[in-house]
Amino acid sequence: MQPPAGSQVSRVPAQRTPSEQLPPAPAAPAPQTPRRRMRTVLIVVGGVLALLGVGAAITVYVLYDRATTPDRSAPDVVVDNYLRAFLVDRNDTRAELFTCETGAQLEPVKSLRAEVEDRESKFGVNVRVSWGPLTRTPSGMGESVATTLTIAGSADGVPRSSRREDWVFDVIEDGDGWRVCGGVKAA
Repeated sequence: MQPPAGSQVSRVPAQRTPSEQLPPAPAAPAPQTPRRRMRTVLIVVGGVLALLGVGAAITVYVLYDRATTPDRSAPDVVVDNYLRAFLVDRNDTRAELFTCETGAQLEPVKSLRAEVEDRESKFGVNVRVSWGPLTRTPSGMGESVATTLTIAGSADGVPRSSRREDWVFDVIEDGDGWRVCGGVKAA
């Protein structure tokens, strides 16, 4: 509001305090990082971590899948894997991954394993089965794979006995690879 006309207040010039007498200006605080910038940094870091986590999960899945998928790519490979699972590791569940789902004629191989286990329990020996080269031959339904099995017994690290037997395995190809459908001791 303006002072009334003719008032002495209006004619007096405004008085200011000399600058030497003013208190010093307060020191300006350091500028703070805006909240938006911090939020953006957190979002970017979170996104990168999420991508790394997804990438690691995919890598683990692929490596696990490759390690656990049975290799049925060729007749000799499937026979080798079957013999290892059934006669060496004695893992029936794993061996079934390499055999025909129906109509498999594998009784002679099962009898061989039963004989190996019987000898181990009767004589207190370790019986080890190994095989030589696997030879593929085309047959009517698929292929035959021949090999020589070596059955060796030992006790306390000392060899006790060893014998060799020629075997032939019938292998057919189904939708997801080759499978062992039969195995017999060659005459």
